[in-house]
Amino acid sequence: MIELKQYGYTETETPPDNLFAGRVTELRREQYTVITEHGEIAAVLKGAFYYGVETQEELPCVGDFVLLQYNESGVSLIANLLPRRSKFSRADFSGHAAGYVKTILEQVVAANFDYVFILSSLNWDFKINRILRYLTQARQSGGQPVVILTKADLVEDLNEPLAEVRNAAQDVVVHAVSSCTGFGLDALGKYLQPEKTAVFLGMSGVGKSSLLNALMEQEVMAVKAIREEDSRGRHTTTHRQLFMLPTGAMVIDTPGMREIGLIGANEGISAGFADVEELFSGCRFSDCLHKTEPGCAVLAAIDGGSLPREHWERYLAQKQENKFVDDKAGYLTDKRAWHKDLAKWSKQMKKNGGIKK
Repeated sequence: MIELKQYGYTETETPPDNLFAGRVTELRREQYTVITEHGEIAAVLKGAFYYGVETQEELPCVGDFVLLQYNESGVSLIANLLPRRSKFSRADFSGHAAGYVKTILEQVVAANFDYVFILSSLNWDFKINRILRYLTQARQSGGQPVVILTKADLVEDLNEPLAEVRNAAQDVVVHAVSSCTGFGLDALGKYLQPEKTAVFLGMSGVGKSSLLNALMEQEVMAVKAIREEDSRGRHTTTHRQLFMLPTGAMVIDTPGMREIGLIGANEGISAGFADVEELFSGCRFSDCLHKTEPGCAVLAAIDGGSLPREHWERYLAQKQENKFVDDKAGYLTDKRAWHKDLAKWSKQMKKNGGIKK
């Protein structure tokens, strides 16, 4: 019998007699693998689960705790999604329909984790702006962000990239590691404690699979070479999966993401750029646009050198992107609600004989 507490389960209420609790460890298309007290089982969503579900956010993902109808001789049915204590989302601009799900704007990558490991390799593709974008969304997640600079064996002097990230990320802890030599891996032990979960995020080729193999002390993921000309890699991880480490900690490995689309990230932006927003109260005008207005504290800080122009431009870029996505998401949500209300009204009118076929 498996103790779900080892997998981070903390629910105090006992599930109904006909339902068992479990944690999603893998998702391939619509097929789920769930760890339960009976072991790992295959599961799909119960038909009734779809009732009222309009966005992908409401569907279970890797790391979620669920209640299911257990079938010892076949595929079990997921009946309920339990409340999440954390989730990492990104904007999805694909707009692809998925059956009952209309336009998807928020994609939940992982749930119920304690730490967000943002991986960036110390090769030609090392970019501060990308790390900061991941950090902004991570600050929204409910987990503690940690930046992991991989492939430290490729750099002769680590002080420069470490200082650059620490200066830009401010309050976030930054570690440099090498999965090849083992350098820096011991420092991750304080996060990877029993019953704790970390999610690995980063582009393809940054070394997520190599780091996972090193922490697992065995090769559980294939590792592919990156292109030398641009340090880009092909996707090694093709789906999300939760692994139990020898330490008793868990890691959710995710496919590489070319870019991270911000969504609902106002709090994350404010947390990452607190020094910028603190200046606003010093402006002469409460509606200052920080462009040409006299008495603007932001412009004064830029001119005086206390606010780097690059830092200010990063703030503006993230605010602009987040506003665009949130406005679009709000419009589509209102549109779906309007169509739903219209369908209900039409159905009621037909029932009352108000609309003739």
